Amino acid sequence: MALLDTTTPLRLPEAGPDPRRFRALLVIAIAQLMIVLDASVVTIALPSAQRALHISVANRQWVMTAYTLAFGGLLLIGGRVADYLGRKRTFVISLLGFAAASAVGGLAQDPAMLFGARAVQGAFAAVMAPASLSLLTVAFTEPKERSRAFGVYGAVAGGGAALGLVLGGLLTQYASWRWTLLVNAPIALVTAIAALRVVTESRAEGDRHYDVPGAVLVTGGLLALVYGFTRAETSGWGATLTVGLLAAGVALLVAFVAVERATPHPLLPLRVVLDRNRGGAFLASLLVGIALFGVFLFLTYYLQGTLGYSPLKSGVAFLPFSGGIIVSAMLASQLLPRLGPRVLMTGGLAMAVAGLVWFTQIGLHTSYASHVLPAEIVVSLGLGFVFVPFSNTALVGVAHHDAGVASALVNATQQVGGSLGTALLNTVAASATAAYVAANHGPLAVAQGTVHGYVTGFVVSAAVLALAMVASAVLVTASRFDLPLGEGLPVPA
Repeated sequence: MALLDTTTPLRLPEAGPDPRRFRALLVIAIAQLMIVLDASVVTIALPSAQRALHISVANRQWVMTAYTLAFGGLLLIGGRVADYLGRKRTFVISLLGFAAASAVGGLAQDPAMLFGARAVQGAFAAVMAPASLSLLTVAFTEPKERSRAFGVYGAVAGGGAALGLVLGGLLTQYASWRWTLLVNAPIALVTAIAALRVVTESRAEGDRHYDVPGAVLVTGGLLALVYGFTRAETSGWGATLTVGLLAAGVALLVAFVAVERATPHPLLPLRVVLDRNRGGAFLASLLVGIALFGVFLFLTYYLQGTLGYSPLKSGVAFLPFSGGIIVSAMLASQLLPRLGPRVLMTGGLAMAVAGLVWFTQIGLHTSYASHVLPAEIVVSLGLGFVFVPFSNTALVGVAHHDAGVASALVNATQQVGGSLGTALLNTVAASATAAYVAANHGPLAVAQGTVHGYVTGFVVSAAVLALAMVASAVLVTASRFDLPLGEGLPVPA
């Protein structure tokens, strides 16, 4: 089998630039686009999928959480697998696995089948993303060419989310929510075949130990926490099962830290996160992930369920959010060398908090133009100022051999935060809605209670972002002279 052929000679760095590198860039960009699309395209389709498969309010978040949890939890070990087993090989295998999981998800007959397929998608994405980034780094060795290649990669990462919102609306409205997943299968298959022809194999040298116990502990701990948050909505926060799951999650994560301290080949070297600046950036990144994913969930249901928007109109309504992030991120890239990270991070988070407070003013009869749109713009502009300093501060003072882990950790913390936040905020909102409906009666009680749940979720999200702002202000002390600007900057996955 071609995928398992270990006799193919590896291209040596001194052999000169790879003549197929620009075709390889196209293939890698398509794979990255699929990863980015997969989060936003499913968000718009979620209300339709929930109705079709009779998914409960408590469990609807698993459509998003199963993917982000597997992606974030396995991203670090996925990078090591790609480096040491062969980046091209793992890239192609992950594309095929992603295609198969997408097909299963699109054909799902019940919630469990859909949730499982989404988790498998996330697991393969956790290998595909670092493999594609490594292949890009190896293929483009000349600084100017590498800068252009990473510019293309970053543009795909930034614009893909916006494209996914519109594509998700189109597919859901004019075909079926199933096609938001099924569409990945043929694209991934064609991309895998192209990768076999134009991508050159490469492998990292050195020790090939894998911290499997660490990966199992951290993923199991996060899964227990997410499931505990979910059970809280149906069983209550004080229920034995809820408390047991949350306690087990904390215990597994504590055990993960102990294993990382003891093992000679840790999945996450603790020295990477214990530095004050890097630790502050990672903590803020985790908190932003917790707040942000829940916002998308609530807005999707508010637009389609309360304002009566079609899936396509909902996708278009989200576009200002993507546009705001792109605009302010470009401005932040210019300001960062002058102002340093702390000013941009705290200022951007303050803007985002203000935008979320604006979201709390939505009601049953408020409009998109008066409440949703201006809040979207404020939040997105603020977050654009935050994302660029995150990536730079994550590399402050990091040793060369830890740079890959530090870069990947920015993405991992946001994905993990998204998993925890979606589960927690969905439970908070559902509980608030149930309490409102129980205390109020009348023909509009359910509709008003639903919006009350969204507002409660926005309040908690604003509080989480405020905590991120405090963490950035207190922990991040690096000056503009400490930043590794322009060198090895990670690109969001």
